[in-house]
Amino acid sequence: MKHFEVIVLRHTRKSVGDDAVSPVVGVMLMLVVTIIIAAVVSAFAGGMGKTTEKAPSATLKVNIVNDGTWGGSHFHVDVLGVSEPIPTKDIKIVTSWRNASGISGGSVVTGPNTTGSPNTHTSSTASWPYHSPLGFGPGVPSAWNSSGKYALEQMWGNYSLMANTRLHNSAYGYSSSYGGYGVTPQTRFTYTDGTAYVYGTDWDAMQAILGYNWNILRPGDIVNVKFVHIPTGRIIYDGKVPVEGSSV
Repeated sequence: MKHFEVIVLRHTRKSVGDDAVSPVVGVMLMLVVTIIIAAVVSAFAGGMGKTTEKAPSATLKVNIVNDGTWGGSHFHVDVLGVSEPIPTKDIKIVTSWRNASGISGGSVVTGPNTTGSPNTHTSSTASWPYHSPLGFGPGVPSAWNSSGKYALEQMWGNYSLMANTRLHNSAYGYSSSYGGYGVTPQTRFTYTDGTAYVYGTDWDAMQAILGYNWNILRPGDIVNVKFVHIPTGRIIYDGKVPVEGSSV
């Protein structure tokens, strides 16, 4: 009987010891789980508190023409509608293309120009270069000029895209003596050096927007044009624009 009681007593003491360890482990586990849950909830709450900027939307019609002459070649955009006025300083234009011969080109345009080197400059505009593409109509904050010395407010980065805003630029040219693009019937699709334009030194608007070798594009070639909203990184326009014009 005494032996039986000893056995029971030892067993009881062992059980008490086991029970003493279990609550400590349980508390520690509960503490760890509580910390993890608190961290997850905190992170979730923090994410909910942050606001994500929404990119504006725009409907654009882009037109690219290369007929081999300065007077008949242009880059044109009609803004058909926007969700809100979009400052062009918040837009990056990205163009890229590969012609039928496999030669590629393109450009990236941001604004406003702050480096002292606008993307469009020739010898004839040395004292008043400008930053393409130019804006016309609604969204341009002051009177704009259709030719000659363009207003600072209509240069890319200084105006906003609104319904009926127009973006327009042409190739530079005038005569064989001044130089430029396709200035004679014999020099279609090529640039001629002159007193106002020197190839390799000067940049006209078409070169600034489409790449320096844009002139090798022909009707039917496709130019990829993207308008990227810089603050959000969202693409608000992505189009494959066929080059128009006559190659004859």
